[in-house]
Amino acid sequence: MLALVALSAFPAALLIAAANDLYEFKVPNWISGALFVAFFATAVAAGAPLSVIVEGAALGCGALAFGFALFAFKIVGGGDAKLLAATVPWIGVSGLMAFLLNMAFAGAALAIALVLFRKTPALPIYAQAPWIMRLHSKPKDIPYAVAIAAGGLISFPTTRLFQMAFGG
Repeated sequence: MLALVALSAFPAALLIAAANDLYEFKVPNWISGALFVAFFATAVAAGAPLSVIVEGAALGCGALAFGFALFAFKIVGGGDAKLLAATVPWIGVSGLMAFLLNMAFAGAALAIALVLFRKTPALPIYAQAPWIMRLHSKPKDIPYAVAIAAGGLISFPTTRLFQMAFGG
């Protein structure tokens, strides 16, 4: 039962990160930090072997280095890079390709939706929701945490950690 409660940290953190990125174009550090720490707590609660924990830590470190390289070239934001690094330990090596593909498709759909949304004139009702105005008025910014969250949530049921928590 404890493993299932700990497992809920993954979708909760991803949804909070996506909402924050939509509203403020920021992913707070505490979300990525909590997600990374929760991976270890969940792995222990699910009875994961040490190899799964080490694999997750190594994947997280590798993703952080890769994310910072993307950040240095201004391809992604720093919050997105950290969120990606905190997400991949949960996914594991076996689910990494599916996660990356799901994230890429979600990112493409998000980009298309934003391009279409930004091509329409701003409606006066947008003034009632400042986050919608920000989303409409930043032509080059994409809240990519939404795509990371979508890729993670779609891929999550197939991960080893998820299946261990459910006794599989």
